[in-house]
Amino acid sequence: MTLVEFIAPLKKNTHKDRVLAALYYKHRYESSSSLTVESIRGALKQARAPQWAKVNVADVLSRCGHYVDSPGTEGSRRLWALTPSGETYVRTLLGLPEHEPEIEQDVSTLLSLTASITDKEIKDYVEESIKCLQVGARRACVVFLWAGVVRNIQKKLLMENNKSLNAAIQKHDRNARNVTKLDHFAYLKEKIQILAAQELGIFDKNEKDILEEALNLRNRCGHPGKYTPGNKKVSSFIEDVTNIVLF
Repeated sequence: MTLVEFIAPLKKNTHKDRVLAALYYKHRYESSSSLTVESIRGALKQARAPQWAKVNVADVLSRCGHYVDSPGTEGSRRLWALTPSGETYVRTLLGLPEHEPEIEQDVSTLLSLTASITDKEIKDYVEESIKCLQVGARRACVVFLWAGVVRNIQKKLLMENNKSLNAAIQKHDRNARNVTKLDHFAYLKEKIQILAAQELGIFDKNEKDILEEALNLRNRCGHPGKYTPGNKKVSSFIEDVTNIVLF
């Protein structure tokens, strides 16, 4: 998760929100507990925040009230840090769960991703996965995100030549029906869809292997059983499928 991605969901918010979010990111993910005005301005530049060069950071901080405090100085420059109230404000602003750094980062990753998804159906699945993650429903998060991933794969497959697509499918399932529209994928195993995508050069072998592992996790999460993935497992799943398919 980069600062650009973390700040991206706030591009239409106020300068105050982006300044507070920059302080939060620097503290949570880069262990910088306090920053000077110049460092905050540098963070806004790094994040490519709207009109970052015109932001009067000192004035914004003076109007942040109890969300910020000044713990000291760095030479002649005042340092600024978020208060606990400020951290709560940013978590609420971005829909981040409390005191779960891994989940916070995953939520931010998915929030940034939704801003770039133009397909409403896929976007809806990703947004559903975010809601699940925010309340700790990790299995449901995996299931919904995978639904978006598979739909994306299906749409990529349909962009291929119809004859080549069906030849790739039938190479791995001789009894598969011809696919000419999205609804036809309902009769085709998702593993076969992944194999066909590799056959057509959409994914390479390593990507195919990772997607098969992700499918296995989805199946463990989507079927009745005692298995519940931990935060690190879900984080790995999110990173893999978003980098390979959704980005």
